[in-house]
Amino acid sequence: MSYDVVILGLGYVGLPLAQQAIRAGMSVLGFDVDETVVRSLAEGRSHVDDLSGTDVEKMLAGGFQPTTDETLIGQARTAVICVPTPLAEGDGPDLRAVLGATSAIGRNLRPGMLVVLESTTYPGTTDDEVRPRLEQMSGLTAGIDFHLAFSPERIDPGNAVYGAHNTPKVVGGYTPKCTDRAEAFYGRFVETVVRTRSTREAETAKLLENTYRHVNIALVNEMARFCHELDIDLWDVIRAAATKPFGFQAFYPGPGVGGHCIPIDPNYLSHNVRSKLGYPFRFVELAQEINTTMPAYVARRAQNLLNADGQAVRGATVLLLGITYKADIADQRESPAAPLARQLAALGATVAYHDPHVTTWDLDGVPVSRTEDLAGATASADLVILVQNHREYDPDELARTAKRFFDTRGVTTIREAHRL
Repeated sequence: MSYDVVILGLGYVGLPLAQQAIRAGMSVLGFDVDETVVRSLAEGRSHVDDLSGTDVEKMLAGGFQPTTDETLIGQARTAVICVPTPLAEGDGPDLRAVLGATSAIGRNLRPGMLVVLESTTYPGTTDDEVRPRLEQMSGLTAGIDFHLAFSPERIDPGNAVYGAHNTPKVVGGYTPKCTDRAEAFYGRFVETVVRTRSTREAETAKLLENTYRHVNIALVNEMARFCHELDIDLWDVIRAAATKPFGFQAFYPGPGVGGHCIPIDPNYLSHNVRSKLGYPFRFVELAQEINTTMPAYVARRAQNLLNADGQAVRGATVLLLGITYKADIADQRESPAAPLARQLAALGATVAYHDPHVTTWDLDGVPVSRTEDLAGATASADLVILVQNHREYDPDELARTAKRFFDTRGVTTIREAHRL
């Protein structure tokens, strides 16, 4: 049997990609080294927010085949790498999963195949890390015997408007013909394909997108601090500024940044600049400094709210509402709720949480209890902090019933609530 594509890594990026390819009538093989993930998918169960069990069942009915057998990779015309690239020590990307997937392809690479890296990384990874490994293991030459390209993932979990089909796809090949092949592949199931000059431009485009957001979020996070001291309502400031029809895009402060992209990806570029050019990418490093200190700032504000009423934070019960990195999903990757809970616990608070999407929360020894009784826990807690505004919450109503309510998302409208 032959496959149109094999997708290596069946997580938040790979699984939606597989779904779109199946919908376009392509034959799709899904490869993952995690046997539990493969078995779960084969039984019609999903482990990512954007796909339900019904979606997976439809994929299986359409011919989707999840597997841990890497020898099947050689039966695909295209191989797409969608594995995680977490931060390693020194703020560079941990490429072990990428290189592992590359090796699996290299052992099974056939002439004429297209290999695409989608995992976010630093500029030069495709040409300098993936290409040599593929060539060495297969004896084939990129751009001649097989095609090689980079296409950054643009998955936004929970986004009901933009998905894999209608989000423009950037592609950059090792050679122009490699770009042609990648453009033709993605053009089968993505509305718009955007070409770049080479793999490096495509790799850097992804980092620019997220660095732009990282820096602007840091800007409003720093403004939140001094606006609070100056008794200026930053949320009202942003609302007013956003009425300008040109030259301004609204960004909002929060308890920190989360997810895989914003708190991590800009560091790849900063690390690359430092290691190759010998000087810092100062915007990124300053933004990182500001954004990573926001949970500690929120904890200090929480302590001050209690102190203002003559109550010590030590022994106080603090309820966190919403511990995921984004509203209305279950993804906890790099959520600021985790460092915030640790900060509060270190101050002596008793921390509890409520989240309709998260049943268990492991904070490496920090005791945090989960409550099912939202109304009761809100009324009894000494302080309630809205960390993530899930649609299940009515912030104004919760603020009315709470002894003290700290809104880090700027969604409350009543005087009883304290806003970041």
